[in-house]
Amino acid sequence: MSVTAAIVERPPPQARGWPRSRIIGYALVSLWIAFGLGIVAYLVFAWNAEFFAKYAPAYLKGLEVTLSLVAISMVLGAILSVPVAYGRMSKNPVLSGLAYCYVYFFRGTPLLVQTFLVYYGLGSFRPELQTIGLWWFFREAFYCGVFAFALNTAAYQAEILRGAIESVPRGQWEGAASLGLHKLQTLRKIILPQALIVALRPYGNELILMIKASAIVAIITVYDLMGQAKLAFANSFDIQAYIWVAIVYLVMVEILRHAIEWIERRITIHLKR
Repeated sequence: MSVTAAIVERPPPQARGWPRSRIIGYALVSLWIAFGLGIVAYLVFAWNAEFFAKYAPAYLKGLEVTLSLVAISMVLGAILSVPVAYGRMSKNPVLSGLAYCYVYFFRGTPLLVQTFLVYYGLGSFRPELQTIGLWWFFREAFYCGVFAFALNTAAYQAEILRGAIESVPRGQWEGAASLGLHKLQTLRKIILPQALIVALRPYGNELILMIKASAIVAIITVYDLMGQAKLAFANSFDIQAYIWVAIVYLVMVEILRHAIEWIERRITIHLKR
């Protein structure tokens, strides 16, 4: 057989076996499937109806606290992110510098540390807070959690908003100005509708991260979903206390992920025609 014939008859690379990346991918997926089946099998064979009946109402109360904490924090963070994003885009060095320092601090330090600084740090100024009438707010662990989470998510949402606005081509501003539109009209009617499409998925990711991070408030005595799980485990020493809470978090994240994908498909349907 000639060299030419050997080269022609040699099978293509894809026919000689799977690439290493595909093998690793299938192996990881198989491990996750095995892990999930193991959890399901454990819950089936170690099912404790008494535990479920006793602590399910407490878990529902904790879920309500978690959703309230995240919802209020996200709304307050969205409101606060607007002036921060404006400061980041401002040509004024003072405004730009202050906004940069704010974003740098809250994105560069752990949320747990920020929560401790609010809950324990501001508690050190009790006489001053009582003088100005704010102690009623900062003495409550839930309000401290909302305050810390709102400040944290405002920094991330400001960067999301700034990036989305700056992603809109500069020609949109110039075209609107040539039509005699005011800058606020241009921002509201032309720039923001396009920017929000870009920002939707990052906003969704930030919401999911906030839901998972909300478990931090259990450390400062807020009986959210994770706080109720800790209490249930302390009373029962049953690992199902944490397995169930993990499943609830997973279900919430999956519902949000599919909801965000559905909204994205709806608002971008005109771009696919």
